[in-house]
Amino acid sequence: MDNMFKLLGWWTGIFAVMFYAGDMLSVSLLFVANTIFFLLLGYLNLTERVYMYIFGAYLMVFMVGFSYYSTFIHVPGGH
Repeated sequence: MDNMFKLLGWWTGIFAVMFYAGDMLSVSLLFVANTIFFLLLGYLNLTERVYMYIFGAYLMVFMVGFSYYSTFIHVPGGH
């Protein structure tokens, strides 16, 4: 399971570089933070149960943040 978090860190690092190349600095910094988070977790060598709990909590925080953003902050059709 620790290898999957290392893989997630690698992919989020790739996305961070691509967002930076696309001149999307704020999204790139968000993905850099995700990369650091996933790589740190990948090298902790925790049990599989703890990794699943952490990933479930991560998904819950993402969905709450995304729902809040899409409901209250994002302006449809705006730039």
